[in-house]
Amino acid sequence: MEQRNVQVISVPWDEKSSYMRGCADAPDKIWDAYNSESANRFAENGHNLGKEHLFQFAGTAELSSGDHVLEELEAVAAKQVGDGFFPLFLGGDHAITYPLVKGVASKYEGLNILHFDAHPDLYDQFYGDRYSHACPFVRIMEGGLAKRLVSVGIRTMTDHQKEQARRFNVEIIDMRNFDPAMILKFDGPLYLSLDLDVLDPAYAPGISHHEPGGLTTRELIGIIQQFQGDLVAADIVEYNPQRDIQGMTAMVAAKLMKEVAARFFV
Repeated sequence: MEQRNVQVISVPWDEKSSYMRGCADAPDKIWDAYNSESANRFAENGHNLGKEHLFQFAGTAELSSGDHVLEELEAVAAKQVGDGFFPLFLGGDHAITYPLVKGVASKYEGLNILHFDAHPDLYDQFYGDRYSHACPFVRIMEGGLAKRLVSVGIRTMTDHQKEQARRFNVEIIDMRNFDPAMILKFDGPLYLSLDLDVLDPAYAPGISHHEPGGLTTRELIGIIQQFQGDLVAADIVEYNPQRDIQGMTAMVAAKLMKEVAARFFV
């Protein structure tokens, strides 16, 4: 594999959150946890993320407000991949994923998406908003931005979202049928979108939507470490520091960030 430079970009935006705000404060908390003296910069596969220029913080996206942010984020992502970087975005709520994928897809045709979440985020609109954090994957699929979408950890499917999943051929791996031994395989470039509420609230209390019955941290790390595919971009979203307990979820997010980042180099 060619030498890669992974850039971490802060996306402090949560205007599309439907239940409560707070995710805009997440990126700094996650990056601070990553730099905490209580941990080091090695991923579990032995990759040293502390190596100069391989994995670094590239700054905070300059955003305005309202739906204009969607265009701004698309431009940020398109510039990152256009300049040859491999971006890892720290949100922010899940609404950021649609414009980020749109920007990444400007370079990578035949994009696959591996989506971790308690919710499928397949509403056509939510409370009248087509760009709500409950809608990003409908916008992505109807726009032809991804050839394949695999959603893991789902446990909140409504009738409407079941129909949407059928409409767009979304592969739903719900918690009732989850197999920790599974290995997901993707042909072509891959975008990974990690909503922290895929985890059971026992492992990540600092989220807005507590949905019991989710993955353990170990199970999630296992999937991240074992999937087969060419990771080209990723996001980590929906951490809400206002609901956290002693920064525990920030450390979980930082741990997951390291494991995701290590996959860019495999």
